[in-house]
Amino acid sequence: MTVKVRSGGALAVATLVVFTLGAVHLATKPVIPAVVVRTTDAHLMLSPSVGARVDRFFHDRPPTDRTRNPKLMALTFDDGPYPIETPLLLDTLAELHVPATFFLIGHDTDLYPALAKRIAAEGHEIANHTQTHPYGFDTLSARQVTRELADGARTLERYVRDPAIRTIMRPPHGRFTESTVVAAQRAGYHVVLWNDDPGDWRSVSPATLDEHMRDNATAPDIVLLHSGRLNTVQALPAIVAHFRAAGYAFVTVGQLMARVPARAIVHPLKLRIPAS
Repeated sequence: MTVKVRSGGALAVATLVVFTLGAVHLATKPVIPAVVVRTTDAHLMLSPSVGARVDRFFHDRPPTDRTRNPKLMALTFDDGPYPIETPLLLDTLAELHVPATFFLIGHDTDLYPALAKRIAAEGHEIANHTQTHPYGFDTLSARQVTRELADGARTLERYVRDPAIRTIMRPPHGRFTESTVVAAQRAGYHVVLWNDDPGDWRSVSPATLDEHMRDNATAPDIVLLHSGRLNTVQALPAIVAHFRAAGYAFVTVGQLMARVPARAIVHPLKLRIPAS
């Protein structure tokens, strides 16, 4: 038996096949969300399974009107505190009147508690970057993740008080899996990554950092930087000037999450900030 298909029907089938293949291709892209709030279904958001990826493609959509996304930037500084770079960074932030979020390591805070106290006293937010900053954080069991966060929180709270210590964390080196994220969520944490990684950890020049951030700006924007980098300290005045001229306000991560829905942080409006 021969089945005849009208040309219009063939075109519709071909279109459906192309669309489906495109959907599967896009759905298999790596998932690195800017933030995973503690109430989010981490499996649907992060799982590498085909079902979860296709579900993300069809359902994880940006807000319908991103033109209203606020121009808010949260500068975040990982690691430390450190005896030389961190005071210089704090001096610069004070001169620029910019609040920031510091993801501090419990072990390093034990070494330099006065710096943690200064960070808090100057109005910055302190969040949890674990106790020992294990390189293989993504290989830890749920119990080990919970212990790293609990030990880090206890250490930080010996010197400072900040709600973010028990509610906001960033995995060391940005290494995570669905299971480690779920463990952090169950411990009461939002898992905060970033919208932009300018690569200050590669010791690139201040001008390169500034250019990268302008070329990759989003609204809103969580930026990954590091406390122990002099190039970052040197870059901040130009970065802050360019973004303020473009209408941005600087906030902490906690302030950003209180003002902007997580969906808008995960799907920010992409912009380009010209050099002044």
